[in-house]
Amino acid sequence: MNYVATFYTHAAALLTHRAMTRQGIAAKMAPVPRALSSSCGTCVQYSAPDPCYALLDRDAEQVAEATETGYRILKTFD
Repeated sequence: MNYVATFYTHAAALLTHRAMTRQGIAAKMAPVPRALSSSCGTCVQYSAPDPCYALLDRDAEQVAEATETGYRILKTFD
């Protein structure tokens, strides 16, 4: 499945990207898609069998699943 994680800070996106690639998850940093909002303009797009919440930095904003018609928000963090 393909996911997009958004973050409150660029550093959180970078730390999450590093954690995912260390675990062998195909991940890339990218601008946040217009359909999703975030406090910072950088997201991590990744492909994994599950959303990998444990690998997200504590400053994660939300995780969405990429669908054929857009995005479905799976979880929002406070």
